[in-house]
Amino acid sequence: MSKPSSQIHRAWWKESSVYQIWPASFKDSNDDGIGDIPGIISKLDHIKNLGIDIVWLCPSYKSPQVDMGYDIADYYNIADEYGTVADVEKLIKGCHERGMKLLMDLVVNHTSDQHEWFKQSRSSKDNEYRNWYVWKPAKYDENGNRQPPNNWVSHFQGSVWEWDEHTGEYYLHLYATEQPDLNWEHPPVRKAVHDIMRFWLDKGASGFRMDVINFISKDQRFPDAPIKDPRTPWQWGDKYYANGPRLHEYLQDLGKILKEYDTFSVGEMPFVKDTQEVLRAVQYDRNEINMIFNFEHVDIDHGTYDKFEPGSWKLTDLKAFFETWQKFMYENDGWNALYWENHDQPRSVDRYTNAKEEDRVIASKMLATILALKAGSPFVYQGQEIGMANVPKEWDIEEYKDIDCLNHWIRLQKYRPTDTEAHKSAREEYQKKSRDNGRTPVQWSSAPNGGFTGPNVKPWMSVNPNYAQGINAETQVNDPKSTYNYWASVLRLRKQYLDIFVYGNYEMVDRDSQEVFAYTRQYEDQKALVVANWTDHELEWEPAAKGVKGIKEVIMDTYESVDDAKQRFSQDKWSLRPYEAAVFLIEP
Repeated sequence: MSKPSSQIHRAWWKESSVYQIWPASFKDSNDDGIGDIPGIISKLDHIKNLGIDIVWLCPSYKSPQVDMGYDIADYYNIADEYGTVADVEKLIKGCHERGMKLLMDLVVNHTSDQHEWFKQSRSSKDNEYRNWYVWKPAKYDENGNRQPPNNWVSHFQGSVWEWDEHTGEYYLHLYATEQPDLNWEHPPVRKAVHDIMRFWLDKGASGFRMDVINFISKDQRFPDAPIKDPRTPWQWGDKYYANGPRLHEYLQDLGKILKEYDTFSVGEMPFVKDTQEVLRAVQYDRNEINMIFNFEHVDIDHGTYDKFEPGSWKLTDLKAFFETWQKFMYENDGWNALYWENHDQPRSVDRYTNAKEEDRVIASKMLATILALKAGSPFVYQGQEIGMANVPKEWDIEEYKDIDCLNHWIRLQKYRPTDTEAHKSAREEYQKKSRDNGRTPVQWSSAPNGGFTGPNVKPWMSVNPNYAQGINAETQVNDPKSTYNYWASVLRLRKQYLDIFVYGNYEMVDRDSQEVFAYTRQYEDQKALVVANWTDHELEWEPAAKGVKGIKEVIMDTYESVDDAKQRFSQDKWSLRPYEAAVFLIEP
């Protein structure tokens, strides 16, 4: 049932859509082959015309770029290759002039090992910054061999512990060895984070996306993790660091600052399956964070032990994930962050559909429809609005840049040097799942390098050659039938029927179908139906047999104009074309 309007909390951020920018690959303004903030400023109209309300800028702070800016060496300065603090101020101003807001990235589970705090921390055991990070003495086995404090595996392969010869202890790094974890148990660390937030909020930023924010509280016993993968000594310790004992205390402190500035916040929270635990972070009156990125749908194709192993899924798996979180958030006054793609994920057309070349545009429109009309705030990742694709299958491993992928390849070569089948399988999985898929430069035109950088410049990462086949912004902006213009129309529809698509409930239709993804949204006596054929063939669908009452109006279709679609959808049985999505107003 839909709620009475008196029980619905309206908020500007619920009604907003977000565009994510990964700066290295967005737009290069000075022909050094790397995207930069002046390049972003030059493309703000492209973003505004899509119907976006909030621009999220991925980390642009000073960094050695071991993990592409997620290893921060100075939170108060901008990386030289991206620009200056003054450029960020211009970017904020440019957004505000267009009625948009800017979201910064807050990466405070870890820093770079080049951050002054860590340099001090590792200089001696009695330095005032020693407790800013997690240091532990070695363990020794029965033969007297030095061992790390526990068996946790790093997200970038190997142990989470790095031995520091100088002070004779290990430090914790859940990610790269160059990304030591901050010790949030130490009050000066928390104060430093609060100061960073205020610095950027005072400059006009409208909030933060918070990187792995549920990792900031660890179980202080640091116990060994249970052995799930017997092939390796290193095991996932997430039960001891994801949503740890003091997480909500820390989030409440951040939430107080966010509320003071009336800001927007979205938390990245991997490994969270417990709905109540999520609710404690995002429930409307808890004042912690507005919404979280959930990971179940982007882990859907991972293997048993490893994302770079083949995995399989069915459409019902995807529908079930969305249904759980749609209904749960609606019923419990929480909020969803809706996304298919980001800087850590492959491209959605390749991942979620098997669309052949001739169906790619229509399939990308279907994905836009299904995502953006759900309950939550839609996030569009750079290039998604023009249907950018995964890296070409022909690319050699030399083209890949992602530390996660490359570390995996190095370890595979080291431990299974002659296993050609494993090598072939891994290469196939990299092309499907590597983070590089979302990191190729944005394709702005059919000019050399896709217009990302100058024609005679070697970009930091190769541009996908399909920019010459119409997958570029210039071609699409001028084509009324393009993915770009379709995204703009979906985001307009969401605003036009705000009560239904932002504040309405969510009910699955035809739940058990492996071919059709359909749902309704209802607000009081207003109701809409969204239907998508998830296959590459035409199929028949009978709305009345699925419990759908009378159709009042067709309000969107991926193939044709609403007027042209009316006749087709006036029949008792509908013929849905490959990857077709349509939206209707229906009888409540």
